Amino acid sequence: MVDSQLKEKVSFSRDTLDVYGDAHPKALLRSIYEEGDYLKSLESEHIVSSDQFNRNTLLQLFRLAAKYESNPERFSTPLKGKILISAFYEPSTRTRLSFESAWHRLGGDIMSITDRATTGIAKGESLSDVAEMFNNYGDCVVLRDSNESSVQEMMSSLRIPIINAGNGIDEHPTQALADLYTIFKWKPELLITPEKKIKIGIIGIPNKMRTVRSLLKLFTFFPDIFEEVVIIHDGTNESIFEKKQLEQLQNSGLNIKITTQFNRTLPTLDVIYINAIAWVGNDYESFGERFVMNNQSPLKKEAIILHPLARGEELETSLDETSHNWYFAQARGAVFLRMALLTCMCQRMERVMDVI
Repeated sequence: MVDSQLKEKVSFSRDTLDVYGDAHPKALLRSIYEEGDYLKSLESEHIVSSDQFNRNTLLQLFRLAAKYESNPERFSTPLKGKILISAFYEPSTRTRLSFESAWHRLGGDIMSITDRATTGIAKGESLSDVAEMFNNYGDCVVLRDSNESSVQEMMSSLRIPIINAGNGIDEHPTQALADLYTIFKWKPELLITPEKKIKIGIIGIPNKMRTVRSLLKLFTFFPDIFEEVVIIHDGTNESIFEKKQLEQLQNSGLNIKITTQFNRTLPTLDVIYINAIAWVGNDYESFGERFVMNNQSPLKKEAIILHPLARGEELETSLDETSHNWYFAQARGAVFLRMALLTCMCQRMERVMDVI
């Protein structure tokens, strides 16, 4: 039902663009027929990996996010009376504040933990016991931890839903959701005329960078919109994919190309997704010293740049005032995407569906 009615729902004009060149979310809102049943699968669900989604659920989630972003003042109380436990045991600015902003905008209350040293974990308390306590104190947990197994350990005891907000080098599914939401806001017609495919370059290491890993998994649900997915790396790693990681992408129908030719590839790309930071143990490591983008980079006139942020020298501020800058819109849109996801997980969809 979702795909068959798309063409009847969309029209595009210059007034769908705001002053920053960011496609107005209403254009995306009009491009997807509302079918809330797909979102019911998210009720009380733990969100751990990009693998657990499907195409129709993603489209409906993006539609709800666009509804929030189009008229944020209209939706201020869906989570009234609900409490979020925001547990960030690894440094974070955007992800933590984005989740907390989303929850506040929906009318809920928040308890934050920003340092494991202030918790019972510092005394040797197990994560499963912490989870038992969380069951009594809140309605949803957002967890970031450098330990890849932490989310799974807590899930064994949790009776409230948990969101993986980044676990080591494993995954960061809500960042990937926000990234794909941004691509569809930039070009909603991809859902109407997929023959107008785009070519995207991913600058990063899929088996080291959780944002890249999760985003590539989401791409497998939309192979029809990509002419080519180009993985650009610096050639210093023996392998940039884990076992079966590349196979999963190719089996979905994605056309994957791998290259170390940075400047030669840039002029061919419609979207450039750049990330240079990965977790290695309990520290960060940079994989992108060779790849620096600025306002002199050989980009297509219409090309956009995405970055999960925080950035380093790989993305110069000279691009901030250009039309290529979609990384700030990407960060803004993440709030509304997370609002949509949290509403569904906390079983409050009925308060926002069918509201224009």
